[in-house]
Amino acid sequence: MSETQTDEHGRTEPPVDGDEAATLLGFLRYQRETLAWKTSGLDADQLARSLPPTSMTLGGMLKHLAYVEDDWFQRWTLDRAHPEPWASVDWKADPDWEWHSAAGDDPEALRALWRAATSRSDEAIATALADGGLGRPAERAFADGGRVSLRWVLVHMVEEYARHNGHADLLREAIDGAVGE
Repeated sequence: MSETQTDEHGRTEPPVDGDEAATLLGFLRYQRETLAWKTSGLDADQLARSLPPTSMTLGGMLKHLAYVEDDWFQRWTLDRAHPEPWASVDWKADPDWEWHSAAGDDPEALRALWRAATSRSDEAIATALADGGLGRPAERAFADGGRVSLRWVLVHMVEEYARHNGHADLLREAIDGAVGE
């Protein structure tokens, strides 16, 4: 096994010789740490700044990814109820509530919400891995009865973060000129 390496931004490099679970978890961690880096040191005004024509913001991204973490790992994988603040949201009134409401949130509250969601997700992942491994089907099924595996959820989450981290690169550069992969 190779030694754990971190880059100049404090991100843990995924293992180059890990098994499937270690590789997937390594890439998820790396993508999460990329988001943390791209949103670090910004105040409320900066986190609420968009880059027209999009209304997307880094604060909204933190809140959105906190929701996505809870939705896929708590709700779908383990069939647990959404924790707050998601449980009280009127999603029919505003299907993009997490994106819109973030502008009024304190930066540290946004970061804490996201960190709490990733912590819950890590616990859910450990539970699912211990109870069936990567092939373990999600507890919740789609309308057609189909169920995704934990493997699918992990790959989807890496994709979700990678997509939004590309957006974060552009937003962060527009805010303060900070660049990097």
